[in-house]
Amino acid sequence: MIISMDLNASPLPEEDAFPVDVEEENAVEEHVETAVETMRREREERRQRLKREFPDEGPKRVVQPMKDKTFQSENTRFYDRSKLPPGWLDCPAFGQPIDCIIPSKVPLGEHFDGYITRGKRYSMRQVIHQQKVLGRELGLVIDLTNTTRYYSPSDWQKQSIKHVKIACKGRDSVPDNESVNNFVYEVLQFRCRQKHSKKYILVHCTHGHNRTGYMIAHFLMRSQHISISEAIQAFAHARPPGIYKPDYIDALYMFYHERRPDTIECPPTPEWKRSSDLDLNGDAVLDDDDGVGVAAPLQEDHLLTEPMTNDDILGDAVPYDQQEEMRRLCHRLLDSKVRVVSQFPGSHPVSLNRENLQLLSQRYYYATWKADGTRYMMLLTHDGCYLIDRNFCFRRVQMRFPIKFKLNEGAKDTHNITLLDGEMVIDAQDNGKQERRYLIYDVMVLNNLPLIKRPFNERWKMIEEEVIQPRNVERQKMEQSRIPYYRYDMEPFRVRRKAFWLLSTVWKLLKEFIPKLSHAADGLIFQGWDDPYVTRTHEGLLKWKYPEMNSVDFLFEVLDDDRHQLYLYERGKKKLMEGNHVVFSEAEASSYSGKIIECSWNSDKEVWVCMRIRTDKSTPNDFNTYRKVMRSIKDNITEENLLSEIDEIVRLPMYADRIQTEIVAHSHHQQPGAGRRR
Repeated sequence: MIISMDLNASPLPEEDAFPVDVEEENAVEEHVETAVETMRREREERRQRLKREFPDEGPKRVVQPMKDKTFQSENTRFYDRSKLPPGWLDCPAFGQPIDCIIPSKVPLGEHFDGYITRGKRYSMRQVIHQQKVLGRELGLVIDLTNTTRYYSPSDWQKQSIKHVKIACKGRDSVPDNESVNNFVYEVLQFRCRQKHSKKYILVHCTHGHNRTGYMIAHFLMRSQHISISEAIQAFAHARPPGIYKPDYIDALYMFYHERRPDTIECPPTPEWKRSSDLDLNGDAVLDDDDGVGVAAPLQEDHLLTEPMTNDDILGDAVPYDQQEEMRRLCHRLLDSKVRVVSQFPGSHPVSLNRENLQLLSQRYYYATWKADGTRYMMLLTHDGCYLIDRNFCFRRVQMRFPIKFKLNEGAKDTHNITLLDGEMVIDAQDNGKQERRYLIYDVMVLNNLPLIKRPFNERWKMIEEEVIQPRNVERQKMEQSRIPYYRYDMEPFRVRRKAFWLLSTVWKLLKEFIPKLSHAADGLIFQGWDDPYVTRTHEGLLKWKYPEMNSVDFLFEVLDDDRHQLYLYERGKKKLMEGNHVVFSEAEASSYSGKIIECSWNSDKEVWVCMRIRTDKSTPNDFNTYRKVMRSIKDNITEENLLSEIDEIVRLPMYADRIQTEIVAHSHHQQPGAGRRR
């Protein structure tokens, strides 16, 4: 049996709430004007009257008296609380389900009943009843309107239906990226909980088209392997005519770095909306749900002209609960034993000193340059790419990482649960422009496969084979395609595997390679070639800095009596470093108070010199780290000392035999000094 119903009709329980006039039932049925027809007629009558009264002055705006029941928004505009949203009466109530989502216009609370004829009402009780008739039970309502005047959220909660408010401005503004992240997370969480029952999510803005369609398109993009064109068309099919504002459609293509096909056209504004866009005087009708002002122009990340810095905040914040889940996931994947889930689990090197220098002769090491960039781990999932900073905070960036595919076949999928480690640098190009690049130097998990116990040399090779090459191959195909649907050039940064060099090439690394780098470097990293991945402090992972660049990160505070104090951490608590002093070369000391500052040691004056504020860190170095840095400063291993020691080490049989074998294997890699590196 097929059930059909008028989406705007009131369900039977509501009809009983209003007494029926017997004489009205027996009367001859007359034509009743629709809201659109009434508005058109009254608008024309008003214009004609104004034209007669003021023939020489043209139409004037008539200020109507304010009604008693008002609502004042944040921008001090007043609204009639009982005023219906423009176009709401004739807007279809809801569309067809998309996955588990039902797009809908906003249901109006009972305080609107006196202003709506019975056949046009659409309240919470009617929503629940209509969906039950169609065999659907609601479990969640996501409200995207920018006001609270339409209904009380507690009405849903009384029916055991969860209500989530994600306020988004309408009219000239698309929802911000953090709101999108919140929406997608709520939907994914709800869907995960529906293991034994099939419940639905009602998503609404004011009319259930632009903001609702925009959010649903984002959800489809992050939960299914489809293009943005397919997502837009899926919504239009379920909720005709779909998204009808060009800015929303353009924003979706730009966000997902896809080229908009010529075949995708923005549908015309629906008749019920066009007729309500003007008031009786022909002026635009504003509602407290519309938002104020003009939307900011859409910009592509690679076209931004402001200078890049390492302090720039990349990506968009994610919901707190999602971040906590991903923190626990990372700890589980890395098998890290920590007391506090908020501790960053990434591997940290220790400063090179005379004692641990001997490790280079006991284990087989490779070397790389120490870039002066920003440390990030990166988590790749089906629903997005997440940068993880030293504060163990996650921010979503829009990137594409296809998985490795067979010859002559396209990528069928993208990475899911792949955990990388690396650093973000800013390359200065020859033409004066800047380019941000993420240098990957380790992979700990590959599509949910743990790799932390495998030797570093295997993990390092997997970076190129499993992460970099699939991107490069697909990008090349896209560039050669007549109509590429994805634009890698719109991504916020480039991606490359960081190179590691035989220990015997350290001289060239220091003398030829580093001076030609297009980003800053402050030393070397020595990586055990056969080492597993070690979380937190890794005593076998060594860093050497140019002596003048050895540094410690302190917490600096200025007290009320203008005393300056430096703090470190010891066992998770602040430790005052008495007798230590810091000098600043530029700004007033008070401007650094309460911040983490990186300081180098001036041995002549025996004071610390502030180098920069560490915006990427929220805590100072641990006291043990300080002791190791001071040991390194005291030992004063200069560049000449280091090269002399390495020259002796590489003559050992352990190195000599492996170096000869690996020179042939690595001959296809670019050697240091072969040109300007980016």
